[in-house]
Amino acid sequence: MTSAQTVIATPGADEASAPAPSAPKPFAFGDTWKLNNVDPAKPFEGKLTVLGYKQGFTSVGKADEEAGAPGYVWAYTDLKLCGVKGSYTDNTTSWTLYYSDGSRISPSGTTYGDFPKPEFPFEITVTAGKCARGKLVFPVPGDKRPESVLYKPEGLDEPREWTVPKA
Repeated sequence: MTSAQTVIATPGADEASAPAPSAPKPFAFGDTWKLNNVDPAKPFEGKLTVLGYKQGFTSVGKADEEAGAPGYVWAYTDLKLCGVKGSYTDNTTSWTLYYSDGSRISPSGTTYGDFPKPEFPFEITVTAGKCARGKLVFPVPGDKRPESVLYKPEGLDEPREWTVPKA
């Protein structure tokens, strides 16, 4: 499945007269979202995919210490961002895990040498024909599973969502 979205809105667009867009439908893991930046100063086309999710791996660092609460474990999402045209710079702060109770968890602010490899880069620029793929680590509550992986970079009105399969 592929879907297209404009990343940066066209300046001066009359939003009051435009019909309200429906919320984007969630993707399944492996589905690709086609992103487009229509800023004429920096046009870009790319593809973004969440390939998987794993919860409960071990590391020398403790997830509950990073979270500041007991019962947290490490988890990761496997991500792939590819450039089709132009260049695009993004970072890991565009990603969160969403839980059915409304809570959201941001990626780990640290990295340890034994985190799953390859790691998704903290900041990355992709150009036409080049990709970045890797695992992005999160400290998560060990007794809960996220509902979805959300992607919302600056300039995107509605986050894109990939549904996390039940364990």
